[in-house]
Amino acid sequence: MKNFLIRYRRFLMTALILLAAFLTYAMNLRNKEHANPVERTVMSITAPVAGSAASASGFFGDIWNNYIDLIDVRRENIELRKSVKRLNARIIADNEAVAANMRLKQLLDLKESVAIPSLAVSVIGEDSSAWFKTLVVDRGSADGLLEGMPVVATGGVVGRLVKVAPHSSRVLLLTDHASAIAAIVQRSRARGVVRGAGGGRCSLEFTVKDEDVKVGDTVISSGIGGVFPKGLPIGEVTMVKKGEYGVFQTIEVRPLVNIGKLEEALVLVRQRDE
Repeated sequence: MKNFLIRYRRFLMTALILLAAFLTYAMNLRNKEHANPVERTVMSITAPVAGSAASASGFFGDIWNNYIDLIDVRRENIELRKSVKRLNARIIADNEAVAANMRLKQLLDLKESVAIPSLAVSVIGEDSSAWFKTLVVDRGSADGLLEGMPVVATGGVVGRLVKVAPHSSRVLLLTDHASAIAAIVQRSRARGVVRGAGGGRCSLEFTVKDEDVKVGDTVISSGIGGVFPKGLPIGEVTMVKKGEYGVFQTIEVRPLVNIGKLEEALVLVRQRDE
């Protein structure tokens, strides 16, 4: 018997352990409301470990949730930035459309006020050289334009066409040294010639000292020469000087049209035989 126990002690120990577990489980099934001594021992041992595991799980869960929240916030910020850019672009486009409508309305009013047939053009380029200061517009000979035709804007005279291609033309500005326009002072009817002085300025030349010209006077086209119709505004007198010697006054004129901001203009069209 003793040899039997020694020889099969492992199997017997295993059987006893399984039997004890079975008896414990059976007792727990009959008494679900009260813990037995074994269960209380196991609970006492495992409670701290379970508490630590729960705390660790909650800690890492909070970190993960915060990470997910940050990703969502970043995604929302990106979408908000895109929305702001789209809205800004729309606002800029709307403002540009409003400004363009205002300019075109003014140009239409000018077209209706001028008795001569005219053609609206848009400025598409600018060319500055040592000899000429010109603008490039988007209409040409295919639209009936010819060299020498006057160009005007809402404020007054811009210049005249000097080179005409089929679908574009160059405008010699009134501020260019090569430009000359017969003019009169609107208030006193003093005569002279408005010549370009460069740098966005003009001068009224060949006006004798006896003529009455004052700072602030408006200078208009006289119609002499047949290029510019009579009565087109040209500029405002900014300086008058009468020297001791010489016959003529020195008069500076500021153009009424801000050529640096010009976007649209009218070409006064005349027939080829004219």
